[in-house]
Parts: sequence; C-alpha cells; structure tokens
Amino acid sequence: MDHKTQRFVSVYNEIDKHCLDKLAEIYTDDINFTDPLHHIQGLEQLTLYFQALYENVADINFTVTSDYQSDDVSFIYWIMSYRHPKLNGGKTIDVDGHSRLSFKGDKVAYHRDYFDSAQMLYRQVPVLGNIIRMLDKRVTG
Repeated sequence: MDHKTQRFVSVYNEIDKHCLDKLAEIYTDDINFTDPLHHIQGLEQLTLYFQALYENVADINFTVTSDYQSDDVSFIYWIMSYRHPKLNGGKTIDVDGHSRLSFKGDKVAYHRDYFDSAQMLYRQVPVLGNIIRMLDKRVTG
C-alpha cells in the first residue's frame, strides 16, 4: 500500500464521534463522497454525515484485505465490522466492500464506496430482514 493510502486508512480507523476534525486531515475541502445510500459534496457536509452516522454506532472498524494503486487513484477492499444497538440484536455486523479514492496531493478529493446496502442495513432490521431473506430464497430457487 502506498504512503497516501496507508495514511488515509490509518486516520480513517481512528475516527469516531469524538474526533471528527480528523476528517480534514485526509479529505479536501471540496470532497465528493458517494456510497450506495448518499452523495455528499464538501467537507462540512461530510462531517455532518459522519456525526449522524457515528452518533449511534457502538463500535466500527475497517480491515483492508487488499489494495491497488494507479497514479493518484487507490482501490481498497475492506471488511467493515460495526455494532449498532438497534441492528442485529446489537451484535457485530460484517460488511464486505471496496472504495475508490482519488487523491489531490496527500488528501482524498473523491471517495466512492461500493457495498451491499442490504448486507449492511436492511437485512439487519428484524421484520424487513426476514422479508429480504424470503425474497432471496424465492429468486435463487
């Protein structure tokens, strides 16, 4: 993993609701952030998003499983492990995903996450999760 990507991953895993100011260490002021559920423009909006996200998360960690770099673009493949008191009975949830990071200097200017939002959220909600699992079974056979 190159230096910029390693620094990003290291700082990202330090972030929690008590130190969101660290986002400014790894993102440009005009960051463009996209995941399957949100599109956010600008560091101020991203900080508000993380503030809401981390408000109820009991624990969160990203384990990088592989990475690739090409010029100022990095691809990191990860497993996000998190606990939320209202999801999965408060037990740990693991989500596989990957991110495309485009750097401007040493900071990320574009961050796009790819993950299964059902794996992360919808399957973890008691009634909705049962419906999704039932639909999965009907579709697959």
